Amino acid sequence: MSFLTEFKEFLQEYKIMALAIAFVMGVAITAVVQSLVNDIIMPIISPLLPGGGWQIATFTIGPIVLKWGSFLGALINFVIIALVIFMMAKMMFKKEKK
Repeated sequence: MSFLTEFKEFLQEYKIMALAIAFVMGVAITAVVQSLVNDIIMPIISPLLPGGGWQIATFTIGPIVLKWGSFLGALINFVIIALVIFMMAKMMFKKEKK
């Protein structure tokens, strides 16, 4: 068996192409969700924050500065992406059971 034949079988057996496509789509959806959070959701939340700027919202304890505004944005990003992945996985597993 030649190296190229083995490599082709490896790609097919472990569905590497599907994994690569899923990775690229994940990167793309991350950029979309990040824009959604930064450009739409956080400007709505911004007036509720002290100072109004969510990227610079901090809490200082002596010499320690906690940047909770940017953390909040990252947390919202994570929750939205996790929810989308959960819904996609739920649909995929539902189709596999049938």
